[in-house]
Amino acid sequence: MESRSMSPAATIRRLRADDAACFKALRLEALTISPESMGSTFELENGLGVEWFARRLEDTHTLGAFRDGELVGTLGFVVQQGPKHAHKGRLFGMYVKPAFRRSGLARLLANAILDVAREQVEIVQLIVVQDNVPARRLYESIGFVEFGLELKAAKDGGRYYDEAHMALDFSRAADST
Repeated sequence: MESRSMSPAATIRRLRADDAACFKALRLEALTISPESMGSTFELENGLGVEWFARRLEDTHTLGAFRDGELVGTLGFVVQQGPKHAHKGRLFGMYVKPAFRRSGLARLLANAILDVAREQVEIVQLIVVQDNVPARRLYESIGFVEFGLELKAAKDGGRYYDEAHMALDFSRAADST
């Protein structure tokens, strides 16, 4: 999937190396505004060069949502490595700028990345902070099921965050339709 229009003024497309600067800026915003939802830290990623972000974009399938030429949301997908795990993929890095939340943008990103994943894997997994109710509702509404809870999975600023592990099995989703 190369490009998907959300409205006349918005587009979802795969990010490439030449998007690295705007991708880094959005990641740093996400790490500032929603640090508990990200697996990294502002301090770590702020110190990385744009070249590092360019390599990351080339090594993963990361979609960006653009409105009026501005990157306002991202979601990534990667196939797990190794012969015993290559039937599974992982979603990561879902972030939508606060001004664009509750607009359907996250759902469009998720559906677009699942179209890509469906062609490559049987199961897609993700991790979401248990307290992030809007994200959990979104994932559940598109077929993800929680299969585990990791207590104290992340610690940031002296606070622990529990993380829900969720999966979407494409074969089960097909069986239920």
